[in-house]
Amino acid sequence: MKELSDTQNLPDDRNLAIDRVGISELSWPVEVAEKTGSTQSTVAKCSLAVALPHHFKGTHMSRFVEALSLHGRRLDVRDMAELPRELLARLEAETAHVTFRFPFFIEKKAPVTGKAGLLDYTITFEVEAKAAAALDFTVTVEVPVATLCPCSKAISEYGAHNQRGLVTFAVKFSGEPIWIEDLIRLVEDSASCELYSVLKRPDEKAVTERAYENPVFVEDLVRNVASRAQAHPDIAWFRVKAENYESIHNHNAYAVIESS
Repeated sequence: MKELSDTQNLPDDRNLAIDRVGISELSWPVEVAEKTGSTQSTVAKCSLAVALPHHFKGTHMSRFVEALSLHGRRLDVRDMAELPRELLARLEAETAHVTFRFPFFIEKKAPVTGKAGLLDYTITFEVEAKAAAALDFTVTVEVPVATLCPCSKAISEYGAHNQRGLVTFAVKFSGEPIWIEDLIRLVEDSASCELYSVLKRPDEKAVTERAYENPVFVEDLVRNVASRAQAHPDIAWFRVKAENYESIHNHNAYAVIESS
C-alpha cells in the first residue's frame, strides 16, 4: 500500500503558536461517582485540546477521540488526570486541556410532604496538564436558587419580590476533592431558599415563608458562598458568580467574587 502523506506534520513558516486546538461539543456517555457510593449515568459535552507549537501546521484530530475511547466512561477527579496526560503523549504536546460538562441529578424531597423529585444541576470538570508539572483541576457547579429582596421586604407593607437565580461556583482543591453534592449544598445554604422539582401546597407555603425569613441581595448571596468557601479547609481557590433573573425589572442583577 502506498504510504499516505501526513499533512499535519508539515512545517509552518508563519511563526505563530496556537494556544488551543482540538475538538469541542462531542457528546460522550459517562458515569459520575456519587457521594452515596453509587454512580450516575449521564451524557457529557467534551472539549479536548492541546497547545500547538509554531512549527507544526496542524494537530491530529482523530487522536483526541482515540484517547477518550481508551479512557473509559468513569468520570471522577482522580480518573480525569489520566486523559490529559494521554493527550500530552499522543500529540507530543507541552499543554493539554480537557473539559467535561454534564447534567447531574439529585433526588430532593419536598420539605413538608416529603414528595420526591429529581433536580438537575450543570457540572463542569476542567483539567489542564503540562509536561513535568502538577495538574490544574477545576470543578464548577451551576446551582439554581431562590432569592428574596431585602429592600422590597423592608419598604413594603406586605409581600416582597423574589426571583429565581443561578449561582456558578468554581473551585480548586487544596486537599481531598469535595463531592459535587457538598458543593451544591454549600451554595443552596447561602440563598434565601433552595429549589425543588415537586412541591405540594404545604411545601409551597414552607418554601415561600423560608425565603421571606432569609432575604438576600445578589451581593449577599456571593458573600455567603465566598465566606463558606474561605472557611473550607479543602478549597484552595474559588470564583462565585450569582445572577438574579429579576422579577420586577427587565434586566438581571449579578455579582462576582474571586479569591486571590
